[in-house]
Amino acid sequence: MENKRPYVRRKTDENRQTSPTHSAKPRRSYDKDEREKRPARKTYTDKTKPKKQTRPVEDDGLVRLNKYIANSGICSRREADTFIENGLVSVNGVRVTELGTKVDPSKDEIRFNGSRIKGEKKVYLVMNKPKDFVTTLSDPHADRTVMDLISKSMCPERVYPVGRLDKATTGVLLFTNDGDLADKLTHPKHQVRKIYHATLDKNLRKEDFDAILSGIELEDGPIAADALSYVEGDKTQVGLEIHSGRNRIVRRIFEHLGYKVKKLDRVYFAGLTKKNLRRGAWRFLDEKEIGLLKMGAFE
Repeated sequence: MENKRPYVRRKTDENRQTSPTHSAKPRRSYDKDEREKRPARKTYTDKTKPKKQTRPVEDDGLVRLNKYIANSGICSRREADTFIENGLVSVNGVRVTELGTKVDPSKDEIRFNGSRIKGEKKVYLVMNKPKDFVTTLSDPHADRTVMDLISKSMCPERVYPVGRLDKATTGVLLFTNDGDLADKLTHPKHQVRKIYHATLDKNLRKEDFDAILSGIELEDGPIAADALSYVEGDKTQVGLEIHSGRNRIVRRIFEHLGYKVKKLDRVYFAGLTKKNLRRGAWRFLDEKEIGLLKMGAFE
């Protein structure tokens, strides 16, 4: 049978004029003399094209007051804003209540509740978090928190955990009082690399293995692992690499597919491992590790 092209109804001149989407206004036309009167467009070469004017950025050494307070180890930036609004902070003897105020750390005298704030030394440490410890600064309902494991005599500075590991999860956990670095490592746009060792209640099927790599849909959006492998051929144990920082993401991936995670251990976070650290132990980072974290060269 001869193939015929499908019939397509096209607008005629008559129905085109009555179409509500077609403008009845005639096109504007110019005769030759009128076009010659129009000014010619300017054309530029790379050398003659004017450069866009930008305002110079000056580094005046000033920092926001809430950032300075948070970096001193007293509280978070959000808490600092509350203290400022409540009139608990003064600069050079003058009470400050306006958010966004900037100070010069080298010259200004900043006081909180009457006590002078001194810039606290930045410290960085890594812990091999044990099971049954809550990742928080304080929790009245928790028997034990990760802060209980850090000796005040060895680390008098007020550090806090970067990110969270749930109560049952063990492994690499970073602590610092460097608010800028903490924000960088926890912000989704930086895609910080994490590797987990998960032990399941049954063998991970091939179709589910492939689904985790290709991506599955959870209640808060799609998610896919960057890498996945069985551990030493045991299909109940898998190593999973992921960049997402969403809450309980690894457990939720397996629960979505019908598995129960019996054990979950984070073995890698932003270039750091738990090598030579027993459960519950911690150590200060060396200068090389700190430099790599600050440069973002931790992949």
